[in-house]
Amino acid sequence: MSGFKLIENLYLYPTPAGAFQAIAAPEADKPKRFLQRLLQEPQTPALTVPQLQRLADGDDEAKVLELLHHCQKLGWVQGVNEVLQAPAGALENLLPDLLARISESGKVLLADDQGFYLACSGFAHEVAEELSALSADLATVHQRRSGLLVSNMGIASHAWAIVDAFGCSQIGFWPLFIGGHHFVIAIAGIPHFNQPEFVTLIWALSTRYTKIDNPKKGE
Repeated sequence: MSGFKLIENLYLYPTPAGAFQAIAAPEADKPKRFLQRLLQEPQTPALTVPQLQRLADGDDEAKVLELLHHCQKLGWVQGVNEVLQAPAGALENLLPDLLARISESGKVLLADDQGFYLACSGFAHEVAEELSALSADLATVHQRRSGLLVSNMGIASHAWAIVDAFGCSQIGFWPLFIGGHHFVIAIAGIPHFNQPEFVTLIWALSTRYTKIDNPKKGE
């Protein structure tokens, strides 16, 4: 037995750090798959052992409680008192406001890996097009050179930035890996990924670009 006990009448919800962990890199270990499946749910699941097992590859009770404890210790999940529903509505209506709230400057866009932007806040259309094309170029460079950066230099981040003379980011590019899709968030100035709106943004993208992969009974 793990010795852990669940608090009753709570619902499981990722923190901003947990949402970032779920999408920041293409590799997926067990905690990351757990977070990804949580972000594919249509609503926050009840904090019960059967629900945890459904989200965690069907492991036994002790293992899922240890997994939950691991994620909680790292600040990736939280318990909320009420059921929260996944963001509803068309992405083109949801994204601009969510994006604006995760940047101190309000200048931010979401692009795909082909260099086209899906939504934008604060940038003129022409600038958004150029930044989207640049984000695709950077994604290609990173894919070719990430082996050196990650393996040889121990740099785990997949983000890139254009910096000033003091090393401060002027424009940053953060990849999002969601359900086999590769997106990039470009932000002018300081990002605010620690906001609740970031969880809502990743939840909205996850429910639309992934398919829940629940383990079959008996497996």
